[in-house]
Amino acid sequence: MPGFLTRGLSSPYDYYYRRVYVDAVRAVEAAAALPGVDPGRIMVAAGSQGGGVGLAVAGLIPEALRAVFLDVPSLVLFRRATEISNTGSRAEIAEYLRTHRASVEEVFGVLGFFDGVNFAPRATVPAWFSVGLMDQVCPPSTVFAAYNHYAGPKEIRVWPYNGHEGGGPAQEAANLARARLLLGTG
Repeated sequence: MPGFLTRGLSSPYDYYYRRVYVDAVRAVEAAAALPGVDPGRIMVAAGSQGGGVGLAVAGLIPEALRAVFLDVPSLVLFRRATEISNTGSRAEIAEYLRTHRASVEEVFGVLGFFDGVNFAPRATVPAWFSVGLMDQVCPPSTVFAAYNHYAGPKEIRVWPYNGHEGGGPAQEAANLARARLLLGTG
């Protein structure tokens, strides 16, 4: 839904994604506290915007996760993404900046607090990334930036002829197979 990426953009304290990231962290913590849940087996698997949120969670509470699966993660290198792609959420930021011309540096300053490239160096759990080299929504250079800054053990699957869907069902199947291996269930 349009409008969320720019909601509260004038302050890192009011920015919409501050609440999203806090909610995601609290969701992992709540899951770990549930009866019958082994907190040492919690993983995050998400794509696009969810992949960006998953990257933030991995950087904020790496001790709470066993692994992350980040398919075509968004919310990385906001400035670069808006400069090379006018699709998806980047279009919303660009439109905002068209009407708030004097706020460009302030906006990217706020977005820097929420940029996945700044969470990646704090993330130490094993990670599996994927990228579609023809992705206009999450430009490949931004995905590679998150991957290259990621501090923990990592692998990336490159889909040369795919766009934002990345590897789609094939990537999902590979992620499930890796999760089973990590959990010792297959």
